[in-house]
Amino acid sequence: MKYVLLIMISLLTIILIHSCKQDEVDIIDTSITELSLDLEDALIEASNGNGLSYFKLPNSDDYDKIPQDPNNPLTAEKIKLGKLLYHETGLAINPMNELSEGTYSCASCHFASAGFQAGRFQGIGEGGVGFGINGEGREKGTLYLADQVDVQAIRTPTAMNGAYQKIMLWNGQFGATGMNVGTEANWTAGTPKETNNLGFEGLETQAIAGLGVHRMDIDSNFLNNYPVYKTYLDDAFPNVPTSERYALKSIGLAIAAYERTLLSNQSPFQKWLRDDELALNEMELKGALLFFGKANCSSCHTGPALNKMEFHAIGMNDLFECPEEVFKSDESSIENMGRGGFTQDPDDNYKFKTPQLYNMSDSPFLGHGASFRSIRDVVVYKNNGIAENSSVPNAQLSNHFQPLNLTEQEINELSEFLETGLRDPNLKRYEPDVLPSGNCFPFNDPLAANELGCN
Repeated sequence: MKYVLLIMISLLTIILIHSCKQDEVDIIDTSITELSLDLEDALIEASNGNGLSYFKLPNSDDYDKIPQDPNNPLTAEKIKLGKLLYHETGLAINPMNELSEGTYSCASCHFASAGFQAGRFQGIGEGGVGFGINGEGREKGTLYLADQVDVQAIRTPTAMNGAYQKIMLWNGQFGATGMNVGTEANWTAGTPKETNNLGFEGLETQAIAGLGVHRMDIDSNFLNNYPVYKTYLDDAFPNVPTSERYALKSIGLAIAAYERTLLSNQSPFQKWLRDDELALNEMELKGALLFFGKANCSSCHTGPALNKMEFHAIGMNDLFECPEEVFKSDESSIENMGRGGFTQDPDDNYKFKTPQLYNMSDSPFLGHGASFRSIRDVVVYKNNGIAENSSVPNAQLSNHFQPLNLTEQEINELSEFLETGLRDPNLKRYEPDVLPSGNCFPFNDPLAANELGCN
């Protein structure tokens, strides 16, 4: 009898525990449903009545829905070629030092595991060695002087969701359309800005100009060594005369076509937009409500990529002020002037392009000067609304740069949404399995190849 009683008590306990757990699940599900409904309302208001579709990223193979340059229409053949060329370290055929031939690519400063950013505060192409765990271990090689290493005097911007930007770079200097109409006097001959005269949008212009800047190209030797590229170029550009088909412009257009398909469409927020109510957890939902509500982040970060073709001064420090050693960047660098460094309009000084926000947690260096090392640091900075860069006059600061009056809990919630709710965890799908050259990528110097395990 005693044993029967013990069994009955055990069964009753199990039933009660199960019932309690089910009640907890029901409470959580109810809470998530309520938050989801609130978020839907917030998105309708933030999109001026357009609704959830206003924020949806298309599938990467749904070419008709991806913004594209009419002078460089997307095709499967072009994107297939561009995917290889973007990562192809074999394109480095004209390095400053012949020992660096075939060691770097576009992906060197914009690779998948870093959210198509650099994995360090300042990206290094030619002249760098090593990789580390996620690019943070790359350093200047001993064969290069400080003024020879291939870097930019500003943090490497992400290549993610670039289809939603008409003009490119922090100062918007690349692109012949949109806001750059009327800036023709600044398309300086003999500089990369001259590439704007080709008439393409920003991604195409940047890809073509960037190949030249970083001494990458194809030639007869390259095509003879890797003849499959000639076949792919024929497939991608069948209507381009052969005298122009195997040239820098064509490979730049293929790379840009591929870059337009780099979309964070598998992030939790994007899944939630596609009716997966449980894709965002409770904290992320609360953060999203803050983003589109009280914090008013969506006044500057909106649309499918959560960006905007606008330039604002919010007083962040410049790259030369990093605690780490940087190259080719100091207090006189024109990059510090932002949009004004390109337009030469004093009203544009210290204003930088509003960035997209997806997968920013994949590389812990944020702001045009890499002065922030976590998304939460940026949220706290925006919440305080106090400029850190004393060189930026108060009169230049954006009207959007105001204290947000968020509590510590709200800061945590907003940070959670930005860090995990906007992170697509599967960007490796955009990498090729192997390159026709057989080279390592994103770097192919001996140390990096060894660390990457592909030597």
